[in-house]
Amino acid sequence: MSQLLLCYSRILEIVGDLVKVYVPEPDRDATGSVGFGDLALIENPLDPSQLPALAQVIELNRDSVSLQVFSGTKGLSTQASIRFLGHSMRVAFSSNILGRAFSGVGAPIDAGPDLTEEPHIEIDGPTVNPARRVLASRMIRTDVPMIDVFNSLVESQKIPIFSVAGEPYNQLLAQIGAHADADIIVFGGIGLIFDDYHFFKTAFEQAGVLAKTVMYVHLGSDPTVEALLVPDMALAVAERFAVEEGKRVLVLLTDMTAYADALKEVGVAMEHVPSNRGYIGDLYSQLARRYEKACDYKGAGSVTILSVTTMPGDDVTHPVPDNTGYITEGQFYLHDGVLDPFGSLSRLKQHVIGKVTREDHGQIMNTMVRFYAAAQDAQQKQAMSFELTEYDLRLLRFGDLFRQRFMDIRVTLPLEKALDLSWKTLAECFEAEELLMKQDLIDKYFPVATQRS
Repeated sequence: MSQLLLCYSRILEIVGDLVKVYVPEPDRDATGSVGFGDLALIENPLDPSQLPALAQVIELNRDSVSLQVFSGTKGLSTQASIRFLGHSMRVAFSSNILGRAFSGVGAPIDAGPDLTEEPHIEIDGPTVNPARRVLASRMIRTDVPMIDVFNSLVESQKIPIFSVAGEPYNQLLAQIGAHADADIIVFGGIGLIFDDYHFFKTAFEQAGVLAKTVMYVHLGSDPTVEALLVPDMALAVAERFAVEEGKRVLVLLTDMTAYADALKEVGVAMEHVPSNRGYIGDLYSQLARRYEKACDYKGAGSVTILSVTTMPGDDVTHPVPDNTGYITEGQFYLHDGVLDPFGSLSRLKQHVIGKVTREDHGQIMNTMVRFYAAAQDAQQKQAMSFELTEYDLRLLRFGDLFRQRFMDIRVTLPLEKALDLSWKTLAECFEAEELLMKQDLIDKYFPVATQRS
């Protein structure tokens, strides 16, 4: 740890969890002791037995510095003294963090041993040099048919799950983490209740992937500033695993709307002029800085980011999903307990479908969605009491099978079995000539034995 620097004791104001301290600008220029994002220790002279409170610099003015106190300012006196540490937040990084769970300040929360003696890395590094990025060309299998078959997840991709409160997005995220063919899983939970944290940990443990997983968890009862640190911790660790050890890392974040709300709360306390719906004016930049950590490194591993973004009121124009959509490469749309094939989109899937996957993948994807769209039209005709043709009835049957076999997020199937099941489903509802697919693929894959009687 860096040597403790000059101590300052002239506190100008305490507002919420923020402390503003007088630090003359010439002192900063002369010593270089205070920088944006640096940590500080606040010692309360009224209670010498109390441990120093950890704080982080979040604003630099001409003659003052604003700090966010991690544990809150309750009981803090204006007579307190502040010592700046000369470095930003650090997190332990070594193979010993795998299988462990940490709080938003990097402290163990799993009753495991302390890792203060392990090497530490700073969490606020810049995004990777674009020259070190390579074109995405490898797929991350999740065993979720609606992802693997219809909107493949590609290494180095950054993609959110758009959903609303009450939907099983955490169950979907845990299922993906349990089945994804990544070398390392880095989980970041923001604003979770304890039951959610326990659910994720239990799901990873039961799936046998906890040993390759590291968790950073901010609970709803924890200080707000810790919510802002969780994505940076998760991404800093993921980047090191990818660059230094060549690992294929999948980062799971939930919920980025809670992260944006924490940014808004801090902005209000600092009396910043709010932007759209009270969110901070640089919301786009704050989100982009995190999502741009996704990368396929030349000669090394990769970082792929899959996050949850809840939409208040199911409003996709809400500032958080709206800004997210401009940054990420598509989205998975989860509603009514299923992944919507129409609202979901992976803009990088063309890099892997039919190239690193089976030759029939592209044709199956397009044909299944085309028939499901037709099944939706037939369902509307049925709802409006129009006369249904025999073909309409077959479309309705196909729609039911499609929702049951593919759209239900509880379904787990390897990609090849999902493709085979797609052919089987088509054969149960349609004749070969109705598929409008390449004849050589029909001849090779269409299961004649299971065609309609």
